[in-house]
Amino acid sequence: MSREFTPGRLDVGRFAEAAGTLSGAEPLQAYPRLSAELAGPAVHARVQWGAVGAEHDGQAGTPVPWLHLTASTTVPLICQRCMTPVDIELQVDRWFRFVADEDTAAAEDEESEEDVLVASRDFDLHALIEDELLMEIPVTPRHEHCPEPVKLSAADPDFEAAEAARPNPFAVLGTLRSDKQK
Repeated sequence: MSREFTPGRLDVGRFAEAAGTLSGAEPLQAYPRLSAELAGPAVHARVQWGAVGAEHDGQAGTPVPWLHLTASTTVPLICQRCMTPVDIELQVDRWFRFVADEDTAAAEDEESEEDVLVASRDFDLHALIEDELLMEIPVTPRHEHCPEPVKLSAADPDFEAAEAARPNPFAVLGTLRSDKQK
């Protein structure tokens, strides 16, 4: 009997039990939340991903479903130094352990190294891929070396005028010294 698994409605338990594998290469536009973060359209960008199911013995000796997820893509973002587009590579390589309910997941996620999710018969693998790629976006994307020199100064005429009007503290000290010598 052949078992077919679909990423949009993945039966996590069966997938892990069968040591199933899924993979794909989809256009970046198939991930709308990720596409919304981009500096512009990435018409030719693709998300490459793979998922492998596995069972490992749990604390009670019963099999626990696990999922190994890998995903990668390159997205155009805005460099926060020079404010021009920069292509950033996003890479995901993570293990997930599945539990029966939300309360168990919340309690065990804090204590474990792996991510803990709730097992379901219609788990949305695409949503997990998108979530993980979104978390890989750097807070301040930037070029290794910006293509144009970065202007690192700002001019504020009001600040410069206030500085010019303020007496130099060393000049004031100099007048005090000359007053003592008289």
